[in-house]
Parts: sequence; structure tokens; C-alpha cells
Amino acid sequence: MYSEAPGTMTQAEIKLCSLLLQEHFGEIVEKIGVHLIRTGSQPLRIIVRDTKTSLDQVKKALCVLIHHNLVIYRVHKRSVVEYEAQCSRVLRMLRYPRYIYTTKTLYSDTGELIVEELLLNGKMTMSAVVKKVADRLTETMEDGKTMDYAEVSNAFMRLADTHFVQRCPLVPAPGSSDPEPPPLAPTLVINERDMYLVPKLNLIGKGKRRRSSDEDAAGEPKAKKPKCPDDKEPIPDDGIYWQVNLERFHQHFCNQAIVSAVANRMDQIFKSLPVGYNISKQVLDQYLTLLADDPLEFIGKSGDSGGGMYVINLHKALASLATATLESVIQERFGSRCARIFRLVLQKKYLEQKQVEDFAMIPAKEAKDMLYKMLSENFISLQEIPKTPDHAPSRTFYLYTVNVLSAARMLLHRCYKSIANLIERRQFETKENKRLLEKSQRVEAIIASMQATGAEEVQLQEIEEMITAPERQQLETLKRNVNK
Repeated sequence: MYSEAPGTMTQAEIKLCSLLLQEHFGEIVEKIGVHLIRTGSQPLRIIVRDTKTSLDQVKKALCVLIHHNLVIYRVHKRSVVEYEAQCSRVLRMLRYPRYIYTTKTLYSDTGELIVEELLLNGKMTMSAVVKKVADRLTETMEDGKTMDYAEVSNAFMRLADTHFVQRCPLVPAPGSSDPEPPPLAPTLVINERDMYLVPKLNLIGKGKRRRSSDEDAAGEPKAKKPKCPDDKEPIPDDGIYWQVNLERFHQHFCNQAIVSAVANRMDQIFKSLPVGYNISKQVLDQYLTLLADDPLEFIGKSGDSGGGMYVINLHKALASLATATLESVIQERFGSRCARIFRLVLQKKYLEQKQVEDFAMIPAKEAKDMLYKMLSENFISLQEIPKTPDHAPSRTFYLYTVNVLSAARMLLHRCYKSIANLIERRQFETKENKRLLEKSQRVEAIIASMQATGAEEVQLQEIEEMITAPERQQLETLKRNVNK
């Protein structure tokens, strides 16, 4: 499993991880998680000592982090169990809404709720997910309608078949003739063939609605309510836990980005393709040759036997997408002339300032200002090539170049910093307007209760007027700022 050295994390990333952990899991888990991000692998006693947190709280926090795959553990060679934070996995929490929305577009509301439950809970058994999702869907249905467990199970199986969800590794069953003492920490393993194997469950039933307080009051006392016979039955898939396969989502995002880029590049080809792609071999060969000859080199061809083999060059495709993003940002921030200079330097690899002026056909002073502007923002870099060992400026070539990977990382870190600032701003706005938000929630609850009992429009309007016009305007401004 990939893990980062603590020294490689920027302050913006650490700050963002801190805010995400606090928002999702609370202060104690955030404190332990950020400590591990800053320090790297640490044994339990050192974590307790350095964070000045009780042993019980540290254990519980580590359980939460491990359960959500945000911390891994390993047995050190000195027979000490060390815990290590996965910062990249914490930052993936930013993509949770995108994972959920993607599942909704592919597998409708049922698939959406399955992935949402798994992301919120870290790991769950299939039976628990099916029952929870069926209950949630039933809540949204009209009275008298319910969601069948079988329908949710089918959606779950489709997600497993397409590898969007996968089984979690398990602790291997101990051998009966194994005299060795148990290890300090269990080693979780899973057979690759079983990773997407859905257990055969005979889940019969339908989703249930939560009973309102009025129904509870009118019904039997809680102590006298008969227990469900299912409570004592063993869970059919006990011990078989599932989690969301984030890498599969990332693969899907990459594929969609490449298809979209090629479609934009060769719009006419995509428009001319017949529905269903039922095209002759001769026409298909023409399209493939055109794609293979394109300068972007998204598609490559190897060999000529049997017409040759066409492959997608993922590395070049993703590099082209990163370059296009950089060009777009430069054009937005500095204008079209800067974007022209950036593309020119990118194409020619290395250029002196005079060459940039000539090739771009931009006046010397203007080209110099643009180059220095992009240089100061780290979009381009300067390569020094001395003629003599003393590195004298008069005897040194200064060449402008573009390091796409470095520029992309810089842009990514700026995005992390912007997101952290937005989260802090949202928290500040919410705290400053806490009283107003609580008042608004109380009024909404009263209106919902009155609507349920069939209150008249005049009564509802009187309740709505409890929030004054200036307060309502303040709430609208707050919602706009928070939803940015």
C-alpha cells in the first residue's frame, strides 16, 4: 500500500487533512490523525504520550481511522506495532460527493445510497447495507409502497460485478495444528478471486419506515413491544465486509476524461459515427488511423500483422489533459498572449527570451513581463546553462522551459489551499450566525409539524413571519456563501 513520508506533505495538505478529519470524525480523531500525518509511523505508547490523550481515546480514534482505511498498521522488526496515516486517502474524502453522484448516474438511486452508506460507515456487511438502503428508499416512497430487499441486492451485485465495491481483507482462520502464539497484529489477506464474489444471501423482506413519535405514543410501551424473531438469527454473511473501491472510480474518471478530450478534439468524427457503432471494417480502419496519426497520440499502433494492434496511451493522454488544464488556467489568469507563450515554450522545450519574442511575435517588453509573471507563479521555470565554470551571468544561457509535472503539483496544492480556506470560511460563517440558523431550524420544524396536522395557510404565514425580512436576507447571504 502506498504511503507518504511525513516530510513530503505540504502545510496546505496537512491543514486540509485536519479540517476534513475534524468535520467527519470530531476533534479527538482529528488530533490523532494529524499527529500521525506530521510524525509518520508511531507506536501506541508514543501516540498517547505525545498527544497527551488517554489510552482508551487513542485506541478508539485509531479504530475509527483504520476502519475507514485512513490509517494502516504494521509490525516493526523490533516486535512493536506502528500506526501510519494515509494522507492521500484522507484527501480522497473530498471526492466522496463525486463518487456518490457517479454511482447515481450509473446505477440510479439504489446504487447511490449503497455507495453513500459504505463511504459513511467505512466497511459494512452486504446484508446490513441492503436493509439500511431499503429502509431509506422506503422512507422516500409514497404511503403503502416499500422497497424490496431483492431489488437492493441486485443493485449491490451489479456494483460488485463492475468492481465499484469490493470485499475487505480478512484475518485468516487459524490452523488447528498450529502451536505458534498469535501475532502482535493480525495480517489481513484476501484471495483475488474472492474480492468481488457476492455471498449467496436469501434476503427476504421489505424496507421499513421509522415510526413517528405520535405513533410510538399511541402504540405499545417500548418495554412491552414484542422482539423481532430476526434479532436472534445469525447474520448470514457475518464477517464478510465490503468497502468502496476508490481506484475503480478513478479509472472511470480517467476513461471519461480521455473520451471527452478525444470527442472535443475530433468532434466531426464522433458526430459521423452511427448509433450503435455498427460500422464497416474499412471505415473503422480510417477512423483508427486518423486517431493514431493525431499529434496528441492518445491512440498508438504497434505492428502491422492482422491490421496492427491499437492501444490507448494512458500516460500521454493524462499528460495532455494536465497540460490543457494548465493552459486554461494561464489563459484565465494572464490572458491569451501568456497562454500563447506558454504553449510555445511547451512545444519548443527550451527557449531564450529573444527566441520567445520572435516566435510569439510579441514586443520585447511585453514578452519579458509575461515570462517573469509566469516564472514568479511557477508555471514556467528557468534553466541556466553556463559557458564557463564560474557561472558568470554574462557567459550563461538562460532558457525558459515548462516542467508539466511540477506545475501540475503546484496547481494541485493551490487547490488544496483554496478548499481549506473555503472550509474555514464556512465554519466561521456558521459559528457567527449560529443563533439565526437555530431560529430558522426551529421555525421550519414548527411549520412542518403544523403542515402535517393540516394547519391553515394563515397560521403558517404567522409562523413564517417570526423570521424578519433582514434576518431572511441574512440567511440567503449565508446560504450563498456556504454553498460556494
